[in-house]
Amino acid sequence: MQELPEEAALNFLGVRTSKDVYFQLSPTELVEHALRRGEGALTETGALMCATGRYTGRSPKDRYIVRDSLTEGRVDWGNVNIPYDEARFEQLHRRMRHYVEYHPVFVRYALAGADPAHQLKLCILTTSAWQNLFCTNMFLRPTADELTDFEPDFTILAVPDFLANPAEDQTRGTNFAILNLSKRVILVGGTGYAGEIKKGVFSALNFLLPQKNVMPMHCSANVDLNNSTDVALFFGLSGTGKTTLSADPERGLIGDDEHGWSDEGIFNFEGGCYAKVIDLTREREPQIFDAIRYGSIVENTRMIRNSRTVDYTDTTLTENTRTSYPISFIGNAVEPSVGTHPRNIFFLTCDAFGVLPPIARLTTEQAMDYFVLGYTARVAGTEMGVTEPQATFSACFGAAFMPLHVSEYARMLGDKIRQHGVNVWLVNTGWTGGGFGVGQRMKLSHTRSLIRAALTGQLAEGPFVMHPVFNLAMPTACPDVPAPILDPRQTWADPMAYDAKANHLNSLFVDKRASLTSATSVTV
Repeated sequence: MQELPEEAALNFLGVRTSKDVYFQLSPTELVEHALRRGEGALTETGALMCATGRYTGRSPKDRYIVRDSLTEGRVDWGNVNIPYDEARFEQLHRRMRHYVEYHPVFVRYALAGADPAHQLKLCILTTSAWQNLFCTNMFLRPTADELTDFEPDFTILAVPDFLANPAEDQTRGTNFAILNLSKRVILVGGTGYAGEIKKGVFSALNFLLPQKNVMPMHCSANVDLNNSTDVALFFGLSGTGKTTLSADPERGLIGDDEHGWSDEGIFNFEGGCYAKVIDLTREREPQIFDAIRYGSIVENTRMIRNSRTVDYTDTTLTENTRTSYPISFIGNAVEPSVGTHPRNIFFLTCDAFGVLPPIARLTTEQAMDYFVLGYTARVAGTEMGVTEPQATFSACFGAAFMPLHVSEYARMLGDKIRQHGVNVWLVNTGWTGGGFGVGQRMKLSHTRSLIRAALTGQLAEGPFVMHPVFNLAMPTACPDVPAPILDPRQTWADPMAYDAKANHLNSLFVDKRASLTSATSVTV
C-alpha cells in the first residue's frame, strides 16, 4: 500500500504516530483551526492576532549548536554560538518526538531559498495552527509538482509546551532553540515566539551556503521596476530604517530580511515578511499596513477596547510587536524573489552621537570593515545619570545568526564587491547638529533624496571631501539636500565639541576592531 503524504512526513520527522495529523493545510484551514483552538482572534482586517506567551522575542542565550565532527572546526564558538552535546541532543530529540505522539500536530513541507540551485527543502511540525500559518507565510510554498517525491533537507520541531529539564538537558532554562547541522534537525521548545523557527533556518543557511560560495546576508533588497539590473541591498540593525528605506513605490521588493548572493545574483531566502508594527500607520508604512489582512498574523498586539481594531501604539505585551504575511501581499513584490548582482549596497546606522555624515562612499576595504563592525547606536535610557547614547555592534548586521567567524563573511563580501564593481554607502539615519538630546534626527526626506541620488549614479560622480576623523568620502552636493548637512561638523554649533565626540566614537570603533580580530589571524 502506498504511503500517505502525512505518514511520509512523520517518518521524515522520526515520529511514529500522532493523535491527529493535519498535513499541508491551507491558510484558511489553519485560521479556522487557530480560532477553534483558542489560539487567537480575528482583527477587523481579517488578520489573525496571536500572543506568543512568556517569550515575545528571540532568546539568544538559549540558542545552541550541536558540537560534533562537522561543526567542531567550523563554527565560531562563544556567547553567540553556544555548543551543545551530541548525546544530550539525541535524548532531548527523542523525548520531544515522544511528546508530540500524544498531541495534535500540524505538518507542512516548505522551501527556503528562491533560487532552486541553493534551496533547502523543509519538513516542519508545529503543535499550534497559528505557528504553522506563520511558516506558510514566511517560507516558500512548494507547487504541486514540487511536492511530488518531496524529500526534506531539514526537519523542524516547534513545540512551545514542551519544556526542557535544565538539570538533565544542560540548558539554561526550560526554553531552547537547538541546531543539529549534521543531523539537519532544528528543535524549538518552551517558547511560542515564532521568530525562533525563521532564524533557525537562517542560521542553518548561514553555515551551509558559504561552502557553495554563496554569501548569506541579513538585509533587505529591492530593484528598479523599470530596470531589472538596478538591484540595491539595505543592511541595518533594528531602528535604522531598513524596512522604511527599502520600501519604495518606484522599486520592486525582492525581500525584506534574508538573502543570498550567488554567482548568478541575489535571491530571497523567504516567501514572506516579518515586520515590526510598533506605532504603525498607513501614512508612514502604507505597504505594510495594507498587507495586514486575512492570512496575515499580528503578534503580541492588542485591540482598541470594544473593537476589533489593532492599537499599534499598545506595548502592553512588548515593543517587539510584529506581523507576518506572504510577500505577495506587497503590491510591488518581485516574484520569483530573485535579482541580478547589486549595483549599490547601503549600510544603515542610526548614529545617536550625531557625528557620522548622512551619507559617505566606502572603499571595498572600508565596506568590509563597517560590515564587520555592524555599528548603530541607541539613545540613552531613563536610568538616573545616563546621558550618553549607547554604541551597539552586531557583526555582519546579524551576529546572532552567523555560525562562522565574521572574517569569512567579510571576505566573501569584499570578493563580490570587487568582482561586480558595487558602490557601497554608509548612511546615517540618526542625529545631526548634535547628539541625542541636543541635535535633531535626520529628515527622512533628506535621507530618501541621498539614497535616490546614489541609486541614479549622481552621487558617485562626486566630488567628495574626506572626513578628517573617519576618513570617509563625503559628497559635497546632492539634489534636494542643503549642502551644510552633508558635512556633519558644519551642523554643530561648537565644532570643537564635534571633534571631541567624533574622536570618542572613533575610539569605540578601534576598540571593537581589536576585539574582533584578536581571535583570528585574518585581517578584514
